[in-house]
Amino acid sequence: MKLTVIGGGGVRSLMLAKSLAQNAKEYNITHIVFMDNNVQKLNIFGALAREVAIRIMPSLDFTLTTNPVEAIQSADYIITTIRAGEDDMRIRDERIALAHNVLGQETTGAAGFSFAMRSVPALAEYCELVRKYANPNAKVFNFTNPAGVVSQTLRDMGYDFTFGICDAPTGMLRSFAHLYGIAPETVTATCYGLNHLSFFNSIQFSGKEMLPTLINDDRIYATTDMRFFSKELTKKIGCILNEYLYYFFYREKAVQNILDAHVTRGEVIRDVNKHMIEELSHLDPVKDFDKCLEVYVKWQGQRSAMYMKNETGIRRPDPFTFDLTSHDDGGYAGVALKYIKAQQTGKPVEMIFCVPNNGAIPGLLDSDVVEISCTIQPDGTYLPHAIQNPGEIPMEIIRRVKLYERYASRAIRNRSRDDAITCLMVHPLVNSYSLAETLVDEYLKANQEYIKEWS
Repeated sequence: MKLTVIGGGGVRSLMLAKSLAQNAKEYNITHIVFMDNNVQKLNIFGALAREVAIRIMPSLDFTLTTNPVEAIQSADYIITTIRAGEDDMRIRDERIALAHNVLGQETTGAAGFSFAMRSVPALAEYCELVRKYANPNAKVFNFTNPAGVVSQTLRDMGYDFTFGICDAPTGMLRSFAHLYGIAPETVTATCYGLNHLSFFNSIQFSGKEMLPTLINDDRIYATTDMRFFSKELTKKIGCILNEYLYYFFYREKAVQNILDAHVTRGEVIRDVNKHMIEELSHLDPVKDFDKCLEVYVKWQGQRSAMYMKNETGIRRPDPFTFDLTSHDDGGYAGVALKYIKAQQTGKPVEMIFCVPNNGAIPGLLDSDVVEISCTIQPDGTYLPHAIQNPGEIPMEIIRRVKLYERYASRAIRNRSRDDAITCLMVHPLVNSYSLAETLVDEYLKANQEYIKEWS
C-alpha cells in the first residue's frame, strides 16, 4: 500500500515519518512518498524523515520527490500539510489583522480566512491530481490550516474523498491519560463542534465517567492545555475545551498579549526555522544523523515551548524530545492511521474526525463539516455520533462560526468579495461590517500572487 505526504518538507516531517514507520507493518504500508515543492526543505527535513523511517523499518520503500504526479500516482492514502505563501505570508496575515486590533491567528478569524484563500486553490489542484492518478478509492487526509474552512470548502467543491484531521483533541485526551497514569487507549470521549472549536461533554476512563472529576481537578489547569482556561470558566461551560477556544473566551487578552510581546507566532516560527535550516544545511542527513537530531530537538523544542505563549503569557513546561525507539501515538499521522486501521484490519475504529454532520449535531446542516466522535467502518464509511442535548453556550459559538465557514467556503469557491465580507462580518472575532470590508480588501491585495481575480 502506498501512502503519500504532500508537504513532506515541513519541520514536523520527522515526527510524521516516525509514526508511519512504526505502524507500517501492521497497516501494510509498503511505499511512502514525501513530496514538496520547496527543494531546500525537502532535501533537509524530507531527507531526515526518510532516514528516521528507514532506521525504524529498513525494508520500507521511502521516496522523496518534487513531482506531484509521481507522488500521487497509484497512491492509496494522501496526507496534505502544505503552507501556501510559507512563513512570510503567515506573518503578513497576522500583522494585517493586528493593525486593526483584531486577532492575527492562522486558523481563526480574519488571518485564518486569508490563509484559506491560499490553501484551498493549491489543495484543489492536488485533489484533481488525486482524481486522475491515485487509486480509485484513495482518501485524502487534510492537515492544512485552517482545517475547518479548508475541509468545508473542499467538500463543497465535490471532493468527497477528503477528510479533515487534527491532533488537538486526541492530544488533550493523551494528556489526561498521562496525568492519571493510565493507558491512552482506555480513555474514550464524546467530542463535538468544529475544528479548533470543539468541546468534550463526556470523558471516560475504562467506561467510568470522569468529566466532573477532571473539571474539578486543579492539576489539569497546570499540566495540560487546559492551563489556558480558569476552572470557573470550565465549570460555567460544563465541558473540557479545545485550547483554541482561548481566542474566543479571552479575545481582548489574546490580542493585547501579542501586541505586548512585539512578536507574532509566525515571526517566532520563521526565526526558529531559519536558524534550524542554517545549522542543518551544513550537515549530512545520513552521515551526521545523530548531530542532525540534536540540532532538530534544540530548535523544535524552542518552537514547542513557545506554543500559544505570546497569546496567553503561559509557557508549555514539558520539554520536547525525539526518540526513535519510543512508542509514538502519532500526532496528526495517528489520526489518519486510525482510519487506515479500520480498513486494514476489518474492524470498526472509534476516532475524532472532521466529517459532514449528517444530523449528528442538532441545529446544523447535514453538509456542515464538523469535528466529532465517529465510528469508522471497515469499508471506510463514517458514522458521526449523535450528540444529545449539546450545551447552549457551546452551540451558540458553534453555530456562529459555522455560519462564517459556510460563507467563507462560498466566497473562496466563487471568488466573491461580497461573500468574503459577510463571512468576516459574522465571525465573532471580527463582528463588524465596516471592519470586515477593510480586512477583506487588504487581504485580497496581499494575496494577489496566490489567487485568481475576485469580483
